Amino acid sequence: MHHGKKKLYGVATVGTKGQVVIPADARDELGIKTGDKLYVANAGKGGVVFLKEDMLESLIAKMKDQIEDFREFKKTTKDN
Repeated sequence: MHHGKKKLYGVATVGTKGQVVIPADARDELGIKTGDKLYVANAGKGGVVFLKEDMLESLIAKMKDQIEDFREFKKTTKDN
């Protein structure tokens, strides 16, 4: 099922040890390989998000850039 860039890959069941098996289609399409680190985040209202390590690093870098841009913007507005 597609919704924009989002796709529903199926259902994953949480096992007795808290382990979740990511559907093969999702692993293949998203390039998730054995040994990859996936960060687990709260998506709110009971949702869970898995982020590949490189994706998280990219998001953090973008946020740092945006924060720096905002700081520069604030400096220019204070001077006027």
